[in-house]
Amino acid sequence: MRVPQPAIRRRIPSGRGATEQPNAGGDGEAELTARFWLLLVVTGVATGLFGDLMMYVLFSLQHIGFAYHLGSFEAAVEHVSATRRIVDLAIAGAFGGLAWWALRRATAGQRADVDDAAWNGTPLGFWRSFLSGLISEVVIGLGASLGRENAPRLMGGVSGSVLAGWGRLSSGQRRLLVACGAGAGLAAVYNVPLGGALYSAEILMGTLALPTVLPAVACSSIATATAWLYLPEHATYVDVPAYHFTLALMVWCLLAGPVIGLVAAAWVRLVAFVSHHALKGYLLLVGPLGAFVLLGLVGVRYPQLFGNGKDLAHDMFVGSGASLSVLAALFVLKPIMTALCLGSGGSGGLFTPTFSTGAVLGAFLGSAWSLAWTGSPSGAYALVGAAAMLAASTQAPLSALVLVLELTHSGFAVMVPMIAAAVLATLVTRAVDGYSIYTARLSSG
Repeated sequence: MRVPQPAIRRRIPSGRGATEQPNAGGDGEAELTARFWLLLVVTGVATGLFGDLMMYVLFSLQHIGFAYHLGSFEAAVEHVSATRRIVDLAIAGAFGGLAWWALRRATAGQRADVDDAAWNGTPLGFWRSFLSGLISEVVIGLGASLGRENAPRLMGGVSGSVLAGWGRLSSGQRRLLVACGAGAGLAAVYNVPLGGALYSAEILMGTLALPTVLPAVACSSIATATAWLYLPEHATYVDVPAYHFTLALMVWCLLAGPVIGLVAAAWVRLVAFVSHHALKGYLLLVGPLGAFVLLGLVGVRYPQLFGNGKDLAHDMFVGSGASLSVLAALFVLKPIMTALCLGSGGSGGLFTPTFSTGAVLGAFLGSAWSLAWTGSPSGAYALVGAAAMLAASTQAPLSALVLVLELTHSGFAVMVPMIAAAVLATLVTRAVDGYSIYTARLSSG
């Protein structure tokens, strides 16, 4: 018997039950009541507005720190002096360290981990989450190597959590609403409604059953449309060429997929290590300052390391023409600088740093492969590398593949080799370790 029962109770002439289709069964522990749907709509709108606010803070700080207006943030960084780059990150470190230290003292006992909230029902503290998100967007705007999506993702989850409390929803409904809000936050700031919905369903809820997918799709689409009040409607990565299938690319994917999987496993373990040993207490007052200044010094030579890595990935997708030595340096330095910022006690996302690391790795391995077998441009290898790295690092290949398509509005013609690389990379990571960048960050308590 399906719960809730459909309006038409009589079965079809064969007498077979509608719930024999596995994904179309009952609602389970999260009943999709009218109250739930109303709160879901409000969650989507609130998430979109919070996404706009967080991106406004980010863009404002990029403008203040680097005179960034249009074009790529990387180009703005390159146009300022080396001294200004270091000073901006020193300011970010000093401000971030003091702000995070004060916030964590003032909100001791509150939690701001949306993954834990979706998986285990851990309550989220509104002010801890909101202020932590604002601080992270400030330091990322000034160049810190962390993902910008964590704050809107967190605020989407908090919106769902607060509204679930007001509406007196059950624990199952609360978890689903938090998951839908978190995915909607990702969707809103990257204009990826389908990818955000799959993130909610595949990663946070672990199921593609209809009672999960329906609210996830609805919430992500509402948040994305709401965010259009401020954010653009076009793809995050524009002007990415429509790459074509080649035999050289297909064979490369079969060989590179397992390699990317091993790299992803190492990256996840690095995230776990720095997350567990992140600086706390009074060390927060100096940790981010030291880490961010070091990033600034390295960024004098490699300005691509500033920020979340969006422009770095875009350079790879359109074919930057960088030498193998530069690609190798960026592939090594981007995850190290991100881990350094995270381990210093900073708060931020890992989605785009992981994505950009995969793009650089794909471009590097593909460019090396092209020395022996020509036929595909480096941008095609970068696109596949980003998809495979994201799939393996999140243990969510379907979400990763859809996100690549939505983020770039490209890649359809190379979908078969992209799937091959993503599947192989995820299989290897799962066999070697099994953690993801999200489970790796969970606290011990």
